[in-house]
Amino acid sequence: MKTAVSIPDDVFRKAERLAHRMKKSRSELFSNALAEYVARHAPDHVTEAMDKVCAEVGLGRDEFTSVASRRVLEQVEW
Repeated sequence: MKTAVSIPDDVFRKAERLAHRMKKSRSELFSNALAEYVARHAPDHVTEAMDKVCAEVGLGRDEFTSVASRRVLEQVEW
């Protein structure tokens, strides 16, 4: 799909240099940048990523972490 957007001149120049350095077209650079931005900010993707990490780490209780956390919380002024 083609679209037109307005961007500041300095951002355009930086994108041009980066695309040239990466040996990519400007369109490919902008497409990749937008895809990454959407992936980082879409709530569903963020939740999926967090769920994946939690599944990999597991939910088992770690006694050291529990004790250390409690000590830190006890020192915090609420």
